[in-house]
Amino acid sequence: MRNSVSAPALTRRRFTQLSGMAVGSLALSGAARAASAADVTLEIAPYTLEASPKHHIRTVAYNGQIPGPLFRMREGEPQSVEIRNLTKDSEVVHWHGLYLPPDIDGAMEEGTPMIAPGASTRYTMTPRPAGFRWYHTHTFAGKDLTRAQYGGLHGFLLIEPRDNPAAYDREVFLGLHDWNGQFLSSDDGYMNPVYDVATINGKMLGSGDPIKVKQGERVMMHILNSSPTEVHWISFSGHSFKVMALDGNPVAQAQTVSMLRLAPAERVSALVEMNNPGVWVLGEVRKHVQASGMGVVIEYANSTGKPVWTQPEDLVWNYRQFATAGDAAQHPDAKTIELTFNSRFQGHGNEELWLINGLSYPQNSTPANAPHLQTGQRYRLVMKNKSMDDHPVHLHRHTFEIRRIENSPEIAGVRKDVVLVHAGGTVEVEFMADNPGKTLFHCHQQDHMDRGFMMVFDYA
Repeated sequence: MRNSVSAPALTRRRFTQLSGMAVGSLALSGAARAASAADVTLEIAPYTLEASPKHHIRTVAYNGQIPGPLFRMREGEPQSVEIRNLTKDSEVVHWHGLYLPPDIDGAMEEGTPMIAPGASTRYTMTPRPAGFRWYHTHTFAGKDLTRAQYGGLHGFLLIEPRDNPAAYDREVFLGLHDWNGQFLSSDDGYMNPVYDVATINGKMLGSGDPIKVKQGERVMMHILNSSPTEVHWISFSGHSFKVMALDGNPVAQAQTVSMLRLAPAERVSALVEMNNPGVWVLGEVRKHVQASGMGVVIEYANSTGKPVWTQPEDLVWNYRQFATAGDAAQHPDAKTIELTFNSRFQGHGNEELWLINGLSYPQNSTPANAPHLQTGQRYRLVMKNKSMDDHPVHLHRHTFEIRRIENSPEIAGVRKDVVLVHAGGTVEVEFMADNPGKTLFHCHQQDHMDRGFMMVFDYA
């Protein structure tokens, strides 16, 4: 999993500077690396993505590929990790969905040390829980829409359970991403990124190799939306999806659906029966997004012809369809934390400021303002979105259960680490505070996070 890029030379003085920057950050010589190879090695380096013969995007990637390499780990088995930063900017890797200590979770707001340019870091982590996770950068982009999640620093991570029923013939991993973002300003001064290139696994529709399948195969599709800001609707012409897991966690009720909705950072694992031979398109439902490239050809063995796309009629998706009925008194000891989302106009031509309970990060995360969690206590987050934007919110280092959406009855059995809270809507989730340490809560839209939509929970 190593690429051919070599680390820049380091002087003794520079080595000393980098070694002193943070505990666990080491500039390792080639001999030291060879003597103790890590289980997982990531090199962060400049890269030019060929999304199509006409679209070459200068970005940054893991191990010279986009998405980064698929890592398979066994749940509960320690893994040694080495990360080398061969770029000119400080970097960090967030292991999204894992229960890790804050010093290696991959967010500087929790205390994970940044990896300086030219430096490396090594540590050991124990991956859990089982399921489809991912890893990605967790840095600031601001107005530079080539940095942070706007770039190519994202990859697949599958934590395999100790006992896997393997009720499928093969797995396919698909990563959705948007590129070449530009800020457009509306009449009221609101700033919003738009994109002119969209890819699946780094390729625009028609530019990459087709995914080849055989009639009768049962294929588990693991789909990740790594877009910096965009929700995506995905359909597979001539086929349907049986949703088995959301964000890597098995759902209470598997359901067969005609399309999937994935907000930024969400994952869907769905079983597809290959029972309709032909050459088909799996892609974004909205025509202008598919026209930007978001699609991939699925080709049956011994089938030829032009790929077929059939346009679905309606956008239909609801977390509730995968849940069971819940009981409001199921966890009477759960303590409520109310979180209200809003924005503040900063003047025409300026980006708005995002607020949680009336304050932006870091003001909302001081001891006087941040929620304090007690180990072993169950909490209910009541998230009220008073803004005009949808927000995919993510809780680090924990999994939560969706308990109520708007004014619906209580539900149970849908466990996630990202949930989309609609504009003007309310979502209530519950989680157990069982992983002590600073815990980041934030909107996973890069532009919203950059403008203050973050809060750090602390454990008492």
